[in-house]
Amino acid sequence: MDHDTPPPKQKKATENDLLPDLARGIKVIQAKLKVLDASPGVYRMVDGAGDLLYVGKAKNLKKRVASYTRPTGHSMRIAKMIGLTRSMVFVTTHTEAEALLLEANLIKKLKPRFNVLLRDDRSFPYILLRAHNPWPQITKHRGARKKDGEYFGPFASAAAVNRTLNTLQRVFLLRSCTDNVLANRSRPCLLYQIKRCAAPCVGKITQDDYAKLVSDAHAFLRGKDIGIQKKLAAAMQAASDALEYESAAAIRDRLQALTQVQAHQTVNTSNLGDADIIAAHTDAGQTSIQVFFFRAGQNWGNRSYFPRHEKDEPADKIMAAFIAQFYDNKPAPATILVNITPEAATLIEDALSLRAERKVRVIRPIRGRKKELVDDALRNAQESLARRLAERSSQGKLLASIGELFALDEPPKRIEVYDNSHISGSHALGAMIVSGPEGFQKNAYRKFNIKSPDISPGDDFAMMREVMARRFAALLKDKNRTNWPDLLLIDGGKGQLSAVMDIMTEMGLASDPNTPDIPVVAISKGPDRNAGREEFHMPGKASFRIEEKHPALYFLQRLRDEAHRFAIGAHRAKRGKAMTSSPLDAVPGVGPGRKKALLHHFGSARAVSEAGIKDLEVVDGISAGMAENIYEFFHDDS
Repeated sequence: MDHDTPPPKQKKATENDLLPDLARGIKVIQAKLKVLDASPGVYRMVDGAGDLLYVGKAKNLKKRVASYTRPTGHSMRIAKMIGLTRSMVFVTTHTEAEALLLEANLIKKLKPRFNVLLRDDRSFPYILLRAHNPWPQITKHRGARKKDGEYFGPFASAAAVNRTLNTLQRVFLLRSCTDNVLANRSRPCLLYQIKRCAAPCVGKITQDDYAKLVSDAHAFLRGKDIGIQKKLAAAMQAASDALEYESAAAIRDRLQALTQVQAHQTVNTSNLGDADIIAAHTDAGQTSIQVFFFRAGQNWGNRSYFPRHEKDEPADKIMAAFIAQFYDNKPAPATILVNITPEAATLIEDALSLRAERKVRVIRPIRGRKKELVDDALRNAQESLARRLAERSSQGKLLASIGELFALDEPPKRIEVYDNSHISGSHALGAMIVSGPEGFQKNAYRKFNIKSPDISPGDDFAMMREVMARRFAALLKDKNRTNWPDLLLIDGGKGQLSAVMDIMTEMGLASDPNTPDIPVVAISKGPDRNAGREEFHMPGKASFRIEEKHPALYFLQRLRDEAHRFAIGAHRAKRGKAMTSSPLDAVPGVGPGRKKALLHHFGSARAVSEAGIKDLEVVDGISAGMAENIYEFFHDDS
C-alpha cells in the first residue's frame, strides 16, 4: 500500500453484529434458572471460550438472573453480553452485603469484560512505628501488615508518605535504620549530622528522652494536640537563655518543620475525623475519580483513578463499583464523602461495615466545610480528566499517523515493543513494553529470561526467536484476541525481523511471509547510530526512513527508548541478584544462620567448598551429618 493512500474505512457495526445470537444466550440462561432459588449470591457469565464476561451480585439470584431472559428491553451492551453467554457459575452467600464484597473481589481478580473495572489499584504505603526495641523505629511500609507495630495511613503515594516521614524525622529525631544497623554502629550516621536522628545507636540521647520523642510523634500522627509546638518553643527559649545557641537553632529548625507540615496538612474542621473524599467527573464517555485521604485531621495525599466502563454507564453505578473495589484490599475509614450518591448506598455501607467490624458511612454533603472539601476533590477530578483527554487526543493523532506510515488498516490500539539485553551473552533476557491510546501500559510489561541452553552467548537473533516464540504461544491461547497486538516493533535490523518472521511462519501466524497476521516493523540505528536517521524494515518491503522532524518518528524513538530502558533495568536487576547470590544458597539444609556461620569461619564460599568434613564440623551449628551433606554437595561429581 502506498503511504499516501489513506487506510480503508472500517465497516460500521450493525445491530446484528452487536447482538450475536441473543436467543441462544437466553436459552443458556433459562436452563440455569432451574437450579436457582431466591438466595443472595454472585453469578458469573462465561462465553464459549471459557472467558469471563461479567460478574454480578443479587439479593435474589433467581429473580436477577431471570431478568436476562427477556427477549427485549436490554441496552446494546447487555444484549451483547447475553448473546455471548454460554455458561454461568453461581455462589450463594448468607446476605446481600456478603455478595457485594465477593463480587468486588472477583471483579478485581478476574477483570471481566463487561464490568466497571478499577485499574491501577496498587497497595498504599503506611508509616510504621515499631516499639519492639528499646529504641523504637519509624519507617515506611508497603504491603501486608505483618510486622508488629502501629500503622498510620494509608498515604496516597510514596511521595506523600516520604514527605511526612521526612518531617517526622526533622521534628522528632526518631531512627529509621534497621535493628542490625542500630546494633552495629560505632559512630553516628549522616542523619544525625543533618539533625534528623537523635543517634540512640551511640548513646547521644537517654532512653527516657527518646521515649518522650516517640510519645510526641505518636500523638502527632494521631492528630492529638498535646502542645508540641509550645514545648519546642519553651525548649528553644531555655536553650537561648542558657546561651546554648547551637541547641536553640536546632530546636528552631524542628519547630519550623512542624509548623510547615501543619500548614500543609491540617484541615480547618473539628469533626472530620478519619475520612476519604471521593469525587467523580464524567466527560466524553470517560470518568476520572479523585480520592483524598484525611486521617486525624491531616491531608495524607490524593490520587487519580480512571475506571474502565461502557460509555453509557450511569454515574451512580460507576461510583458504587469503584467504592466496592477500592476498599476490597484496604480498610475503609469511618466516613466516606462523595459528590455522587452511589447506587445501593445503604448496601455499600452495610458491606464496608461488615468488613471493618465498625460503622462506615457514605455521605454526600450538601453544605459546610465537608461540601467544600468534596468540591475541591471534584475540581481535581475535572482537571485530571481534561489533561487525560488532551493527552489521549494527542496520542490518538500519533497512533493514526503510525497507522498511515506503516499501512495498517486502522490506528493501532496496542503496540508491543521488544528489545534484548545482555553482557557478552551473560544474564540474557528479552523485554516487552506496551503502548496504546492511554500511553505506556506498565502493568502489561513483561521480561523473558532466556532459557534455551542451545543459544550461543550474544546470539541476538536466537534470543529474539525464543522471546517471540514464547510470546506467540501465549497469544494463541487467547482465543478472543483481547490482548493481541496491532503492531510489533522490534529493536533491530533485518536479521531480527527475519528471526521474528521465521517464528511467525512456524506458528501459523504468517501464511504469506509478506503479510503476517500481526504487522511487524524493525527499527535499526541509522548511519553513525544517529537518532533521527533510523531505518525501518517491514516484510516484503524495501527499507525506508521517516522524515527527521516527523512527530511520528519522535514517538517511535520514545517507544524504542522505553523498551531499551526497561530491558537494561531488568538486566541490571538480574545481574545484581546473581552477584549477591552464593553457592551456599543451593546447599540443602543451609539457611541464613548456617550460611553466616560458614562464611564467618572460612571467609568465602569457595573456601567452604574446598573444606574437609572435619573442618566443617568445627563450625557452630554444623553437625557431623550436616558437614557430610555440605561436603558431598561440592564433591559429588554426579
